[in-house]
Amino acid sequence: MDRIYLILENGTVFEGKSFGATGETIGELVFTTGVIGYTETLTDPCNCGQIVAQTFPLIGNYGIIPEEAGNSSPKLKAYIVREWCEDPSNFRCEGDLFTFLLNNNIIGICGIDTRALTRIIRENGVMNAKISRTPECDLEEIKNYKVTGAVAETTCTEKTVYEVENAVASVVMYDLGAVANSVKELNDLGINVTVVPAFTSAEDVLALAPNGIMLSEGPGDPAENTSIIAEVKKLIESNIPMFGVGLGHQIIALAGGCETFKLKYGHRGANHPVMNTETSKTHITVQNHGYAVCSEKLPSNIKMTYRNLNDNTCAGIAFTDKPIFSVQFKTETLAGPNDTGFLFKIFAENIKKAMVR
Repeated sequence: MDRIYLILENGTVFEGKSFGATGETIGELVFTTGVIGYTETLTDPCNCGQIVAQTFPLIGNYGIIPEEAGNSSPKLKAYIVREWCEDPSNFRCEGDLFTFLLNNNIIGICGIDTRALTRIIRENGVMNAKISRTPECDLEEIKNYKVTGAVAETTCTEKTVYEVENAVASVVMYDLGAVANSVKELNDLGINVTVVPAFTSAEDVLALAPNGIMLSEGPGDPAENTSIIAEVKKLIESNIPMFGVGLGHQIIALAGGCETFKLKYGHRGANHPVMNTETSKTHITVQNHGYAVCSEKLPSNIKMTYRNLNDNTCAGIAFTDKPIFSVQFKTETLAGPNDTGFLFKIFAENIKKAMVR
């Protein structure tokens, strides 16, 4: 394996070894605390434009499991691990980490002290970084990088319908960077799902006569999506039950008059506790985002429903005058806790109530 260097925008340089695809790239450097679920991390559209570092020291020991893939086309810039397992063992294994990175043109670095790297991010905040063949580079070039147009890069290009027998309702899902399991969760509840591109107009969505509208998770700065926010504002006025997850939560919040801000180092991993503000019940959740809704500036008709217990940031909201709610964390995951899968049932119940009025 060839030497390769990770250069942070503050000038810190880590020397490692190249594995997977080779080359150079610049991205937003983030870390994720998941012990398992690296297949899902590698294929999560929320990582678009980012260089992802795993805090767990050994990655790849159970190989690549296609059933855990969040999306068929990985969008991350590069992948950093302390050590990768060359000989995976698992009955579902259908490939190794090295080959996956190579086939998907993802640059990998191993042999880096990921504990030291994580401490730098935690203390200084998320920063840009470059993967380079040499330890010298233009730091200004790294500092000037910005993740933009992430939703356009990850959304689907055409409408797709997923039907079930004896469907009880229909939902339109905005694909902001969706994972396949979201559709399955709704289909399992007897709901037909029409997935539409992120920039579909409110008029076109309403023409489909949906019983509910869902906004999926996705990557990037939520405030950048001004055209999508404008369409969601129109849909809010329709009083159709609405459910948002991740970026979809942030888009709904912005359309409802809330504000968002960038977190110091984001929430990424499979062990984030959130508390229901009404019941005080705590759930362990999977999260992957760098922005949050400002809980101090909620409009009078919006309340906070979930609070992140690590930093007290807003993890969920609900409209008090409309059947609309959303959460910051993932509600479905193939590799991690499934504490909050019941939220799909709440969405389905809201749809049922609206249909009998």
